[in-house]
Amino acid sequence: MAKNKATHVTKGNVIDDLGFSPEEAASIKLKVKLHSEIMKVVKKRKLTSRQLEKILDIPQPRVSELINGKIFEKTSSDRLANYLQRLGRSIEIKTKALKIQGTEAA
Repeated sequence: MAKNKATHVTKGNVIDDLGFSPEEAASIKLKVKLHSEIMKVVKKRKLTSRQLEKILDIPQPRVSELINGKIFEKTSSDRLANYLQRLGRSIEIKTKALKIQGTEAA
């Protein structure tokens, strides 16, 4: 039986693997993290679509997009941050130095 050869080597993160620039990938990762935190609150508080519509002050189609993760084209990181605030959450930002070819960036 022939062995399958690897056709793609992953970088460990699907966003990085899709070929986005480092800047685009950073923006997407931020949105993903904010969305994830929103969904944690929604699940923990067992909020319905109607409740979210009132809390976030957005129309039902936007609630549906948010719940289904369709956030990338129509929703900015700022808007997601505002949603978290309306859900009673604060945001704390942490950064770390990038490792570039075996060395740390300044």
